[in-house]
Amino acid sequence: MSAAAPARPTPLQVDLARLIAQDIVTRRYMPGTHLSEEALAAGYEVSRTPVRGALKLLATQGLITHRPNSGYTVADNAALADAAIAGAGPTQQELYRRLIDDRAARVLPDQFTERDLLQRYRAPRSVLAKALLQLSADGLIEKRKGHGWQFAPSLESRAALDESYRFRMAIECAGLLEPTFQVDRDALARMRAAHEALAERDDAAISATEFFALNASFHELLARFSGNRYLLQAVQQQNQLRRLEEHAAFHRDARYIGSTREHLQIIDALEAGDQERAAQLMRRHLQASLQAS
Repeated sequence: MSAAAPARPTPLQVDLARLIAQDIVTRRYMPGTHLSEEALAAGYEVSRTPVRGALKLLATQGLITHRPNSGYTVADNAALADAAIAGAGPTQQELYRRLIDDRAARVLPDQFTERDLLQRYRAPRSVLAKALLQLSADGLIEKRKGHGWQFAPSLESRAALDESYRFRMAIECAGLLEPTFQVDRDALARMRAAHEALAERDDAAISATEFFALNASFHELLARFSGNRYLLQAVQQQNQLRRLEEHAAFHRDARYIGSTREHLQIIDALEAGDQERAAQLMRRHLQASLQAS
C-alpha cells in the first residue's frame, strides 16, 4: 500500500507559519531557540494543533530543525533564509491588510459584497469571512441593511487627510489652553502606564488595532480635560474618520514608537502643569504625523 499524501496545510497553519517565520527573520527567536508548541500557542493565541502544522511547514523551509525527543529549534542560518511560505491564496492577515490598503488607496468602492471580493482576491471563502469579521470588529466596515457590506466613513482623499490634521492642530492645541482645562491625574497616570507598557514591548507583538485604540483614547482624554463638550465631539469624530488611514499607516510607516514617545512628552508637560508646553508638543506631534502620512 502506498503512503498517504501529506495533508495540505490549512489557511490558519499557513498564516501562523508566516508569522513565526517573520519573527524568526527579525530575530525575535534567535538561532538555537527551542520552539515550544505550548508557548507558541499562548503567544499567538491559537490552539496547539495549528502550531504543530505550522512548525512542520517551517521545517520544510529550513527555518527550523526537528530532532526526535527534542522538538523544534531555530536553525543557525534562519536569519538568512527565505521566509516566504507557500499557500493557496492570501491568509486572513494578508487579506485583512490588502483590504485596508486597497480601500485607503480608494481602489475598493464604498459598498461591496463577499462575491465581489472573492472574484477580486481569489481567497478561500472561509479566509474572506474571517477577514471581514476582523474588519467589522475593528470598526472599519459594517453590515448593510439590505445586502453586503460598506466601509465606515473615512477621510476620502489626500486633501481631506491634510485638512484633518490642520483641523486637529487647531482644536487639540486650543483645547490644551482652554480656561476650563483640568487634568484628572489618576486618568493621566493610567494613560502614562499604558504608553510605557507599549513602548517596552516587542514591535512584532503590537497590532494596528491595539495601537489605534491607545492613540485615539489619548487624544480623546486630553479633549475631555479641556471641559469643552464641542471640542470633545470634534476629536471623537476625527478619531472615527481617521481609523482606516491609521490602520493602513501602521503597517506602512511603523511610526508608532515615535508617536508613543511624543505622547509621553505631552504627558510629562501636563504632569508638570505646563499647558503651553503641552500645546507646543501637540502641534509638533501632529505635524510629524502629517509628514509621515
